[in-house]
Amino acid sequence: MTEFTPRRAFAGAPWEARVGYCRAVRCGPHIWVTGCAPVAEDGSVVAPGDANAQTVRCLQVIDKALRDVGADMSHVVRTRMFVTDISRWEAVGDAHRAVFADHPPATTMVEVSALIDPAMLVEIEAEAFVPPDG
Repeated sequence: MTEFTPRRAFAGAPWEARVGYCRAVRCGPHIWVTGCAPVAEDGSVVAPGDANAQTVRCLQVIDKALRDVGADMSHVVRTRMFVTDISRWEAVGDAHRAVFADHPPATTMVEVSALIDPAMLVEIEAEAFVPPDG
């Protein structure tokens, strides 16, 4: 396996096999983390109605995916946040800032009409870069 052979991490979500995707892909120093929703280990939606708590959960899922491919949140260079109600931007932003205040990535937050489960208020994807020196 070469440095640029894709390394994949799977979370075991039922949608992975059904849709045909993985949680994260690392190719050399680049990592892409698919959209992460606020899903608990048992498959339920975390904290219905609480955008901040759901954002925290999304970021926890991203953190695990990054660790599964040899990186961490400090390597994140870009996030995209999809929210179902843009008026909750502060609650989402507060949770994002709590994780990234010391190493802020480029980011986008956009309102979408719906996510895969109506109880989900936010979904976040991330891109990371791990420099050759680690």
